[in-house]
Amino acid sequence: MEKKSLFSEKSVKIGPQAGCDNYIMAIESSCDETACAIVKNGREVISNIVASQIKTHEKFGGVIPEIAAREHLDSINVVVQEAFDQSGLKPEDITAFAGTVGPGLVGCLLVGLNATKTLALVHDKPFIGVNHLNAHLCANYIDTDLKPPFMALLVSGGHTQIIDVESYSKQTIIGETIDDAVGEAYDKVARLIGLPYPGGPRLDKLAQEGNPKAFELPEGKVDGYNFSFSGLKTAVLRLVKSFDGQQLPVNDICASFQECVSKTLVKKLRKAVLERGYNQVVIAGGVAANSEIRKKVFDLEKEGFRVCAPPMKYCTDNASMVASCAYFNTNTFDDVDVEVFSRVK
Repeated sequence: MEKKSLFSEKSVKIGPQAGCDNYIMAIESSCDETACAIVKNGREVISNIVASQIKTHEKFGGVIPEIAAREHLDSINVVVQEAFDQSGLKPEDITAFAGTVGPGLVGCLLVGLNATKTLALVHDKPFIGVNHLNAHLCANYIDTDLKPPFMALLVSGGHTQIIDVESYSKQTIIGETIDDAVGEAYDKVARLIGLPYPGGPRLDKLAQEGNPKAFELPEGKVDGYNFSFSGLKTAVLRLVKSFDGQQLPVNDICASFQECVSKTLVKKLRKAVLERGYNQVVIAGGVAANSEIRKKVFDLEKEGFRVCAPPMKYCTDNASMVASCAYFNTNTFDDVDVEVFSRVK
């Protein structure tokens, strides 16, 4: 695909058919990580810098959008410079600058996207705007030889989707949650049992020390490839209340909840893979770092499927996946006047 630099409008070839090496610098700031990375040809990470805000938001029990945006402003120049320093490259070596357009927190997105546009303008390079969810899928291309088609399970704090990835650019959502996303359900259940923010990873850790069969919790009964987790969350609330002041068997509650969630996700994923006739399965998104979900997805290898998952550092929000997406996916937002969006487009 051809992109044009912003001032001179010089055509630049980007992607697998470019015929030359592409170095894409990307910025990601959709929530509470300020990230910048440089990736060669969509697969080789040259530098990857992430400034996390977990400590800042921990005392509030969740991300405060205005505070997060201010933290991005404080960090953005630092992470960009560190990405250049770590790579040994200079702005003139960069083929294009990419940034997350959405979905995400609007104030946070604006910081990263405006920085990306500025870099592209100042250095007269192409600007590439990326969909955050597409980027999560592309994390699976980093340091692998994975190519479509494959079936993907995208699980994050705000989204739970089964996606039919027919090519680098043709992706169809065939199933999604009709209420709570998996990450959202994890955080809500974590609060119910008194775990501090961020609740999901803490719940996962405690679940590994509990009995997954201690409590029978209900799976959401939804047609097709869709999911529902609000009923499960309510069932956990009732379970917690049933102890009426007695000491909670926290580990067993965590393990039972995690068993129900992971079983539900993989059941629908397996159904989609079999019915679509694919032999490759991938998992992506922040919740792809969850131990039990990850284990159950990889259990599909026993049935002959090839299973891929990003390394842990590329599961959560990062800029390497944004750069990879800018290289492989042609469905990008290349108008420098593009505006950020908070929900899926």
